Amino acid sequence: MDTLSRMAAFVAVIDAGGFSAAARKQGRSKAILSKYVAELEDRLGVRLLNRTTRTLAPTEAGQAYYREAAEILQRIGELEASVQDAHVELKGVLRVAAPRTLGEGPLMEAMMAFVAAAPDVSLDLHLDDRFVDLVEEGFDVAIRITELADSSLIAKKLSPMRLSVVASPRRIKESGTPKHPDELSALPCIIDTNARWRSNWGFVVDGARYPVSVKGRVEANSPAAAKVAALRGIGFAMLPYAIARQELIDGELVSVLDPFVCNGGAVYAVYPHRRHLSGKVRAFVDHMAAWFADPERLAEIGK
Repeated sequence: MDTLSRMAAFVAVIDAGGFSAAARKQGRSKAILSKYVAELEDRLGVRLLNRTTRTLAPTEAGQAYYREAAEILQRIGELEASVQDAHVELKGVLRVAAPRTLGEGPLMEAMMAFVAAAPDVSLDLHLDDRFVDLVEEGFDVAIRITELADSSLIAKKLSPMRLSVVASPRRIKESGTPKHPDELSALPCIIDTNARWRSNWGFVVDGARYPVSVKGRVEANSPAAAKVAALRGIGFAMLPYAIARQELIDGELVSVLDPFVCNGGAVYAVYPHRRHLSGKVRAFVDHMAAWFADPERLAEIGK
């Protein structure tokens, strides 16, 4: 019996909370698992488990061994999965959630390029600016614009998210060009209630975060609607650069306060777990990361 098999038996017993439960879960006999763990203890020359007729608990040495062994087994599983995925034809339905903010723009081209390159994959795409629950709602992967917080999800950064404060030339002519973020509090602004910053816009002044409270006549839960309001001269708007990029290039909108505007977090691909990740999800995430690694494409969304 090899060391990895003994190690796997020990980890299974700890995970299940006992020999009987581990045997039922693995479809093996309790006697075999007990034998493997005893052989492991003999090989190491230490006791890993304290056993009584009613309880079973790892010793201090057993706890330390379990942490390392579980990590080793997970890495082996990931290695085997990655090798298998590399030789498995990509197929099946890929359920992706993405923000409407970008899903109808730069992300769409990237996602459809993946579909074109993987003819046996069917894309089930849901555009929604809310944070979906991947596990509860059955999504394989989600694209999110956020500042990454602690999470049980695995995340791969695709791009930084650039923000711009914009206004129409007419609004600039009427209100003037603000030179400091504080001036916005007295100017008409457009509130994107779907954005995490809402009416509390974040800037950087003298190297420190500098929030400014703004207000205006228009509030909408859509950056696209906020952009239209800005184009109409209704006020200043803080938008993802990707949303306003073409209008800025065409001169229909003007960016202001650029030295003070902080970024909007980043764009991430997130998925529930790494172990035994399916080939279609792995390929999709790798494709999206490679797509936005191109400096020209990155310029459409990030910095």
